[in-house]
Amino acid sequence: MTQLHARLRRHGLFNAKVPRFTSYPPANRFADDVTGETVATWMAEVPPGADISLYVHVPFCRRLCWFCACRTQGTKTDMPLERYVNVVRDEMALVRAQLPESLRVARLHLGGGTPTILPTGLMDRLLGRLHETFGLGDRDEFSVEIDPVEIDRARLELLVRYGLNRASLGVQDFDPRVQQAIGRIQTVEATRTAVAMLRELGVHQVNFDLLYGLPFQTRDSLDRTIDSVLDLGPGRLALYGYAHVPWMSKRQMVIPVDALPGPEARYALFEHARKRLLGAGYMQIGIDHFARPDDALSRALVERRLGRNFQGYTDDRTPWLIGLGASAISRYPQGYAQNQPATALYQLAIGQARSAASRGIALTPEDHLRARVIEQLMCYHAVRLSDLDTAGDTAAETEAAGWLAALAGEFPDALRFDGQMLRIETWARPLVRIMAARLGETRSGEQSFSAAI
Repeated sequence: MTQLHARLRRHGLFNAKVPRFTSYPPANRFADDVTGETVATWMAEVPPGADISLYVHVPFCRRLCWFCACRTQGTKTDMPLERYVNVVRDEMALVRAQLPESLRVARLHLGGGTPTILPTGLMDRLLGRLHETFGLGDRDEFSVEIDPVEIDRARLELLVRYGLNRASLGVQDFDPRVQQAIGRIQTVEATRTAVAMLRELGVHQVNFDLLYGLPFQTRDSLDRTIDSVLDLGPGRLALYGYAHVPWMSKRQMVIPVDALPGPEARYALFEHARKRLLGAGYMQIGIDHFARPDDALSRALVERRLGRNFQGYTDDRTPWLIGLGASAISRYPQGYAQNQPATALYQLAIGQARSAASRGIALTPEDHLRARVIEQLMCYHAVRLSDLDTAGDTAAETEAAGWLAALAGEFPDALRFDGQMLRIETWARPLVRIMAARLGETRSGEQSFSAAI
């Protein structure tokens, strides 16, 4: 064991289970006291002329990858897709009626599941109604999650006609043995074809998602995957740790547990991949994203405009993110609201012309302050009191300073706090989620959380 590993182990990196902090408070604190009436009040307070972001969740997949813990369901036919699209179209009307007449959709993201499972006719119905209901002509970004084995030129051409300008492709790992173990077969050639079609159609902003910590994954196999990824040249990469949570996702019980790398091997895989990506010219964004220097995320990092939401790191700073579809999460300044996760219950609610919101959390002033502190720590590995936007509230700034001083006292070798700025030492950056859990008063080790590395 190296001295660095010993220091990280002493602070719990190799056994802690903590939130990913794509939100604060984390989603396991959502409760059913946030209802459709609550959300209606929040929507009524969106000011006229506001920029909003829209997220549309499509929970269906042709194949259910065993590693995935997302809320998805398989289908071999298009019948469930048609019904679902019709219900989402109805939800659009319900939501739009509660918002001010004048607003701009600055961002639109289609996620899942597999959004590109929708055939061209259904995709046209979905996007056409979105355009009629909200207007998509003046948006800054339209992004879609794309499965390279579930896409064709006709669907891409349709997406481009509606303004697609960023595509996110799941790669995970190209090694055949790893793919067999996680139930996701996807060749380099299929991925290259999808990327080539996107670029031919003028979509040059391409993201890849990779996973480390997968069964049978080794440094050599990960190297080969990274070689192929660098050859394809995405502008942005996410390098997520595989979260083995079979108590939440039963399909993960198929994953061969004895083939999973242990905590220290996971750390070594991440560090090796991280150094390769940095050596290839990417900038590290927060804990697990990498981007070319000219990418919007890199610019947001340099200009301290970086944010974090349920899609990961983002330069989208609008406070209104409205989710449509089963299990979709909405964010308002007042709190978070999640639609019914079960597709049948979601469709029942919308069919009765009522909100599908089933749970969430209303944010207190202290929640807002902790969220800002944690977001800065997760984005910059540092917290600057002057950037917390306390609007001259000296009591709030004093409270935040107290949290930071206490955290620095708990990690004296890993943190430096001068009374105005807290910084994580470079070697200790892998501990950031553990530190955020302390700031968020989150109990590390809760079963619903994933490994810290």
